[in-house]
Amino acid sequence: MPRAKTNGIELEYDTLGSANDPAVLLVMGFALQMTRWPEGLKRGLADAGFRVIWFDNRDVGLSTEIANITPLGALEMMQAAMTGKDTSKLAAYTLDDMAADTAGLLDAIGVDQANIIGMSMGGMIGQLMALDHPHKVRKLVAMMTTSGNPALPPPTPEAVAGLSALPPVRTAEAIGEIAVVAQHAIGSHPDLRNNADVIRTRGIEDFHRSDRPFGILRQNGAVVAQKRWHDRLGGVTAPTLVLHGADDPLIRPAAGEDIAKRIPGAVFKSYPKWGHDLPDKISDTLVADIVPFLRA
Repeated sequence: MPRAKTNGIELEYDTLGSANDPAVLLVMGFALQMTRWPEGLKRGLADAGFRVIWFDNRDVGLSTEIANITPLGALEMMQAAMTGKDTSKLAAYTLDDMAADTAGLLDAIGVDQANIIGMSMGGMIGQLMALDHPHKVRKLVAMMTTSGNPALPPPTPEAVAGLSALPPVRTAEAIGEIAVVAQHAIGSHPDLRNNADVIRTRGIEDFHRSDRPFGILRQNGAVVAQKRWHDRLGGVTAPTLVLHGADDPLIRPAAGEDIAKRIPGAVFKSYPKWGHDLPDKISDTLVADIVPFLRA
């Protein structure tokens, strides 16, 4: 796969569709590799006439690892934030840096402007792109993400426990089992969620592709240290569609509603049984709603 130089690092990326088609850039969430974008979603967008681009964020997958900076643990970073410390000085980078990475990726591959689809942390990056790099954003689709408003409802205790679970040993099999635990804690209703065998297999495949536990901690630091941006969202000019699962226990639906209320003209849509994941079964539903929005 190709790599692009941007913002002092290199990002691993891939594309589907014609370079002459309007671009759609998929921005992945916290700790996940670009392999987690469902094939049905990518293919559906490409078949609808879009050039689909997806990539590994810094510190995960095959993009640049910021290995010269040892991160604080997740609990230490959160405690620092709660005690009022300047976490931007404790983090290796912030989401602002990751938004600059993403805008620079488009420049590096010769894309003047793209439709941005971001999930979870990727949706946060997409909002910051729309605020700080507006010339690169044609339209924004923010999925299962937050406005950064600290007054929003917190995740459920079960979601936090599932997402923070650690394997007893760092082997492919243990990582596969932890992936199942996490997806059962934060993912969709069983009618929609990928089955355990699929989740386990993909977790193992990703472990063999790249395993960067310190990179995940640095990404966590970026989210915690990011200066809140909710009060700035009134300045977003890109047409925005906000998609959220009604059953999301990690980033609650109220977070998506808050984004839509703050961005002028934004549209919010909620889906029953959808949690905090991208199950294969939801691809056709998302394509059916995203494509008309991008074409309009």
